[in-house]
Amino acid sequence: MADHNTDNSISCFSPGLAGIPVAESAVSSVDGKIGYLEYRGIDIEQLAERSSFEETSYLLLHGVLPTAEQLSDFDAKLKHHRRIKFRIRDMMKSFPESAHPMDSLQATVAALGMFYPFPKNISGEMDKATVDSVCINLIAKLPTLVAAHARMRHGDDPIPPRDDLSHAANFYYMLTGEEPYHLTERILDVAFIVHAEHTMNASTFSTLVTASTHADPYTSISAAIGALSGPLHGGANEDVLDMLDEIGTVENAEVYLNRKLANKEKISGLGHRVYKTRDPRATLLVKLYKQLTDKIGVDIDYRIARQIEKLSESTLGAKGVCPNVDFYSGIVYRKLGIPTDLFTPIFAIARVSGWLAHWKEQLGSGRIYRPAQIYVGKKGDSYIPIDERG
Repeated sequence: MADHNTDNSISCFSPGLAGIPVAESAVSSVDGKIGYLEYRGIDIEQLAERSSFEETSYLLLHGVLPTAEQLSDFDAKLKHHRRIKFRIRDMMKSFPESAHPMDSLQATVAALGMFYPFPKNISGEMDKATVDSVCINLIAKLPTLVAAHARMRHGDDPIPPRDDLSHAANFYYMLTGEEPYHLTERILDVAFIVHAEHTMNASTFSTLVTASTHADPYTSISAAIGALSGPLHGGANEDVLDMLDEIGTVENAEVYLNRKLANKEKISGLGHRVYKTRDPRATLLVKLYKQLTDKIGVDIDYRIARQIEKLSESTLGAKGVCPNVDFYSGIVYRKLGIPTDLFTPIFAIARVSGWLAHWKEQLGSGRIYRPAQIYVGKKGDSYIPIDERG
């Protein structure tokens, strides 16, 4: 039976659900005042410096760090499930060449659900093997889907995955046809780690809302990808590079910033709904970027970005508007030779582990999301026949 909420008793309204808890979770937590992020109680800095994306994904999904045997088994399963069915590739060939990679990814992830059916009418505890298998399948296949579309839209055949490469190295190989240098592999691996999870953001909430209807997990992750594609969420790092290209030189940075401030316009990559200081993920990416530039030199993008950050410290920084992860992630990816429109799909490749960790928590809830609204429209109007309408 449909829920006919009259909304008459609702009086509190928070646009965008700002500050309103919508779930309990043990997956991750953020302290925005001091710029601290942890996954399952472990500081993101420790994970970025000592872990791998494969191990971090296991941690997010299972709540504990794996033993050596558990990690080896998890990694082997990821490698085994990297390949995609030829009908998925055939479907991708029919996409227009102008299709954005995020649109391709959302469509193909949704299509996976037809090839890997998931039990309907979920109730009670799901079989652990079934849940684990769908998590493995999605984490393993997203890099293949992104790399395949990136090549096919240019008329090139997709490159099959290799089982002897790490998650990060294999993605780079499928994308470029070349094995990455160790530093390149490490940068991608850390980028995956720091993007893997970030509490209750828009895409994670989309996952939970869709999952709460007992939709299959491929549909839930497809919904998350759709939310991530928006420029206010995952697409922000593309906007940062557009901004840096528009500025052009370090000397132009101050004029650009002053104009934006005078017009009260948003500056791409600065500010976050949670962090009131520098995003710890941005700090980690900058540290790796510096290692990269020690080998191949500093480029204009970084110099302009640092100048913008420096100039904004006395104005925006005092208000808690500081660089977020998008401010530097695009610069890092461009330095690695990755096309700009693949930045957000790379975000999805990483974030799917976090989405699935929250999806697993939602399985135990059994309660559909059904928020209320405050009605502000007319009441009591009468129907007017069409020939009497003026």
